[in-house]
Amino acid sequence: MNNDILQLTPREVWNNFHLLTQIPRVSGNEEKIREFISSFGKKLELESLVDDAGNVIIRKPASPGMEHCKGVILQCHLDMVPQKNLDKQHDFATDPIETILDGDWVRADGTTLGADNGLGVAATMAVLESREQLLHGPLEALFTSNEENGMTGAFGLKPGLLKGEILLNMDSEDDGELFIGCAGGSNGTMSFSYREQPLQGEWKGFMIEVTGLKGGHSGVDIHLGRGNANKIMNRLLYHGHFHHGLLLASINGGSLHNAIPRESFVHAALPGSMALEFLDSFTVIAATIQDELSAVEPTLKIEAVPAAVPESVIEERIFVQLLNALYACPNGVMRMSNDMAGLVETSNNLAIVQSGNGIIIIKTLLRSSVDSAKVDLEIMIKSLFDLAGADSVFDGRYPGWKPDHASPILKIMQEIYHKKFAEIPEIRAVHAGLECGIIGSTYPELKMISFGPTIRFPHSPDEKVNIPSVRKFWDFLVETLKNIPVK
Repeated sequence: MNNDILQLTPREVWNNFHLLTQIPRVSGNEEKIREFISSFGKKLELESLVDDAGNVIIRKPASPGMEHCKGVILQCHLDMVPQKNLDKQHDFATDPIETILDGDWVRADGTTLGADNGLGVAATMAVLESREQLLHGPLEALFTSNEENGMTGAFGLKPGLLKGEILLNMDSEDDGELFIGCAGGSNGTMSFSYREQPLQGEWKGFMIEVTGLKGGHSGVDIHLGRGNANKIMNRLLYHGHFHHGLLLASINGGSLHNAIPRESFVHAALPGSMALEFLDSFTVIAATIQDELSAVEPTLKIEAVPAAVPESVIEERIFVQLLNALYACPNGVMRMSNDMAGLVETSNNLAIVQSGNGIIIIKTLLRSSVDSAKVDLEIMIKSLFDLAGADSVFDGRYPGWKPDHASPILKIMQEIYHKKFAEIPEIRAVHAGLECGIIGSTYPELKMISFGPTIRFPHSPDEKVNIPSVRKFWDFLVETLKNIPVK
């Protein structure tokens, strides 16, 4: 492990971030990080509590003379996305994140870094432990649970618990940008039931693998045109079946609903007489796909290698229904926003395709800043899978965050950023599910802004954070807290 990040400034932020890299904090496995943060607050002799949804709330009194300022809620989430390269040995439940300095960037060694949202957590910790040198009004730190896998902490936040009037969400990923809106979303889960079909006659077994894709955040990166492992694999299987009689024994594509799938693995069977012809054809198709995506996916690998002949395969009728449904399933950007230039309005991520125990599960994550468009996309996908004979369920719906260009805290933060850095910050909305939308539905009077340091490729092993932007992020936060208006 490279501890050079302990020498970076601001040290109070990087020291805390280093501590976070040592603690497992995968979504749904947050007991250790929750206990760590709660104990952190108690050691500072601050009011600390854990609510029924697993959120940690720590309250800090105002600096002397600032008691009459509006209360500020510093909000970030405790969990991180677990993604690693295929050749990386790493157990996210026990192993620390190995950090590496790479020029002006900090990244991890073959895994996600956890800068999303670890740097927000680290900065909030630094504010809580600061003494006279950092001025602020009444503060609440809200560390939410399970943001990356359903935002259940934000959903479980009860009315009346928070006291502040301004919420600063520190889960954005672009320095110089203030976010005042986000997309809502929902999860689609489709399923095919199948029977095992025994193989008779001469067959050859193959493992088909799609690896080496960049992946990334299914909201932030959806517009970049990256390859989707599930879409690529289905294209290969479709050709293999209808031209060479390929049958499917098992499939395992993607791992998280909110990450663009980077890998897919299939165990398949080919009639013995078609095996050589299939391999020749497969080579051509693989090269075609690699050529199509070469500009954005230079490390894409598509392979078919001999393997044991499976004892049975998924019944052909269901396999064909799956192939047709996945080929037709929308993936990527559906529509760009008419209100904000460059903003994706509506998208779908075909995230997971997995078989086992007589069922094939397909999971998608739909996002839109327009609720009616999200509902329309749900109906589109449900109609498609209904026609294919699958069952469909849509749940985990969360609201978007409607931009408020007249927000007083927005004006204050614009002026602070301009004065401090001689730059005018961009006012943006993001095609991702910030917790602001959910928290704002429970606390509608809150004035909210989201900001953060520059993070690239979150939700993938390429995740990295820009070091100079962390300095600016911290200085901006400190200056903002100093300038919160009175009630």
